[in-house]
Amino acid sequence: MEDHNVKGNEKQKSETSAAKELFEYIKLIVIVVIAMVALQKFVLINARIPSASMENNVMTGDRIFGNRLAYINSEPKRFDVVIFKFPDNESKYFIKRVIGLPGETVDVIDGKVYINGSKAPLDDTFCKEPPNGKKDGHFEVPEGCYFMLGDNRNVSKDSRSWKNPYVAKEKILGKAWFRYWPITKISLIE
Repeated sequence: MEDHNVKGNEKQKSETSAAKELFEYIKLIVIVVIAMVALQKFVLINARIPSASMENNVMTGDRIFGNRLAYINSEPKRFDVVIFKFPDNESKYFIKRVIGLPGETVDVIDGKVYINGSKAPLDDTFCKEPPNGKKDGHFEVPEGCYFMLGDNRNVSKDSRSWKNPYVAKEKILGKAWFRYWPITKISLIE
């Protein structure tokens, strides 16, 4: 009889141990899921590049992370590549390069960009090809807003062609930071 009780106790301990182990696995999975959701919501933004507007810097189909914390204590700088809510339809996210800063004038003449009436155009060596000048214009960037251009300016739908050409700082979701796909092109975004 005593032997039967010992086996029953061992079986009960084994079942309790398995239940505890299962609970620990479930708890770990819940913690990981909560951490990933918090990371995605507050630290990183995940983006898939749908068009050729930023080639050759960011290619169609690339997957990147943006840093949501990049502008907590600083302002976007000229030439930063940022992910933001599209001013004409905020349900869409766009990725472009910051060109015009708050309070500046931007003149696009023959495809070249001039800031505040400068005689010399901005360096655009990051552009895929020489801009063709089809979307030239004069723009006055309001305070608290930014003027955005794609690196592939001949095909980019950017501040030059939007109904609402400026992106408010609070609509900038993060600074493009890291390309993680395709694996063969893992790199920082410049």
